Amino acid sequence: MVTPLSLPHRFRARLPARAAITAALMAFALVAALTATARPAAAVAPPELRRGSSGPAVSEVQERLAELDYWIDGVDGEFGFHTAQAVTALQKAAGIDRDGIVGPETRAALDEGVRPSATSTSGDVLEIDLERQLLLVVSGGEVERVLNTSTGSGRPYEGSDGSERIATTPTGTYSVFREVDAWDPGPYGALYRPKYFNGGIAVHGYPSVPPQPASHGCARVSMAAMDWLWESGNMEVYTTVVVR
Repeated sequence: MVTPLSLPHRFRARLPARAAITAALMAFALVAALTATARPAAAVAPPELRRGSSGPAVSEVQERLAELDYWIDGVDGEFGFHTAQAVTALQKAAGIDRDGIVGPETRAALDEGVRPSATSTSGDVLEIDLERQLLLVVSGGEVERVLNTSTGSGRPYEGSDGSERIATTPTGTYSVFREVDAWDPGPYGALYRPKYFNGGIAVHGYPSVPPQPASHGCARVSMAAMDWLWESGNMEVYTTVVVR
């Protein structure tokens, strides 16, 4: 007969096993909680920035571009055409995709401080880098400004005399010999405030400056960048222009 103070033998045998299982479960839960607490949170990649983006993150990119001497029309927190032009110039210097978007590779180039180097060693020179499609304002061998540019496309076109020509920007050392402070009509379209350095070939402003060579032979820059070249005095008549 079972008394009130005792349990049947079969219940007494089960108690240690149940206690062991409960203890094991509690220990497992504790380890899991400690592991979850100790595990560092995964880093969140910053969002891509592109035309239309705005805010402090854009301002930071603009400030960094200016620090690295990529020409930009101001720090205003708005990712517009000219910010995209500066980003594209950086991408060209870094040898990465020229999409004008600030993604991981472009952020790495900004952090690294990628800047192109000049080939000239003295004087005030404008260098046009055909391979990377960059225009460099150089003084005493130091790059002072880097601008996005688009030069001769290498494609055939019909000349004003009806002959077939190839759109090229010839390499060599030249000097600015003529400038027009206005839209200058030409056989292939008007050029904005051109600075001529080789016959009809000039550095000039244009509404479209794609990341690849696209002109008949001139070096295109944005219209605002062309205004800056005029106002800064970095491309006066007789300034040396090196196309390389």
